[in-house]
Amino acid sequence: MAACCGRYLAGVATPPTAETLMRSRFTAFAVGDEAYLLASWHPDTRPVSCPVDPEIRWLHLAIIDVVDGSPFHTGGIVEFVAVYRDADGRGELHERSAFERMGGRWYYLPGTHL
Repeated sequence: MAACCGRYLAGVATPPTAETLMRSRFTAFAVGDEAYLLASWHPDTRPVSCPVDPEIRWLHLAIIDVVDGSPFHTGGIVEFVAVYRDADGRGELHERSAFERMGGRWYYLPGTHL
């Protein structure tokens, strides 16, 4: 995970696409980086906190669909399935999330759970 997204979580670089931001946010959930999750959340919808549940182990991410979200767009959609394990066993989070690029940076907007 660090090879993929470590530079984004460390603040050395910013994700160039909505999909890359989604992947880096998955990594942030996996490593428990609440600060990155909040910083990459759109300011209009950002919660005060985003505590990461230490009982959830995020296993892998599958990108299902991407609409726009390139460095040349101001918006994008990423549909994904994030697989996790918790005390109840294996689970999946299936979401179609929106992203907006402002000031050269991509931000997550709440999505629709599928």
